[in-house]
Amino acid sequence: MTAEEILNDPRQISGELRLKILGLYHKANAGHIGCSLSCIDLMIAVLFLNKSEADTFILSKGHAAAALYACLNTLGEITDAELDTFYLDGTTLPAHPAPRQYKGIPFATGSLGHGLPIATGIAHSAKISGEESYSFALLSDGETNEGTTWEAAHYAIQNQLDNLFMIIDKNGLQGFGFTDKVLGETASVEKWNAIGFETVELDGHDIFSINEAVNKLKSHKNGLPKAIIANTVKGKGVSYMENKLEWHYLPMSKDQYEQATQEVKERYLNVLTNA
Repeated sequence: MTAEEILNDPRQISGELRLKILGLYHKANAGHIGCSLSCIDLMIAVLFLNKSEADTFILSKGHAAAALYACLNTLGEITDAELDTFYLDGTTLPAHPAPRQYKGIPFATGSLGHGLPIATGIAHSAKISGEESYSFALLSDGETNEGTTWEAAHYAIQNQLDNLFMIIDKNGLQGFGFTDKVLGETASVEKWNAIGFETVELDGHDIFSINEAVNKLKSHKNGLPKAIIANTVKGKGVSYMENKLEWHYLPMSKDQYEQATQEVKERYLNVLTNA
């Protein structure tokens, strides 16, 4: 799909990629479904609409690997045959992204708190070399509990890395609880503005708004690193998964998979499967 086609009907690609993600997890009988569904629209806005060849994208929340694999497959970097090996022994597409196999996966991630430091280093390198490029890091809101995230943030501010984009998938759930109950609200506009980021808060499922925000922030050559606080829903698109902690972990049964795919087709693709 072209950028124009995506912006004219973002629900189409959002639905197609959700079905691809559900298929991967069902076949592998694996968990981490909810977190992939919460961030897929953010990935569409960055990878399909904004990332150039010179740019770097780091999926810091590596447990959402299937969402990244689905995107790279649709973009033609991962073949269908390779995608079919997801989670299998010997695969190049394990549960968390592994490096050195695909250009779109430059670093191993999943040990949380390392994506922003890596992206910050890449952004600084581009500044030093005079390269016109952007470094994107997609974080979970739980990662704003990590000390390494804040160290990288202060480094980015000190070095005026306005080519750095930190995108926070704020779905409100982490590990074993609601994010605001674990260490308090650490993914807020107020906090990130206060330390020196240029920060925007938006609906993380509105691809048009995400794209618009990224383009606007790109035009601000003001020395301030960029933060997008994206309010999302864990398990978005599947009613029994939405805002449910257990779908950070659980695999789907056959019946649950069928219900999930039916709901996505009806919600995003206008396919009335029970008609």
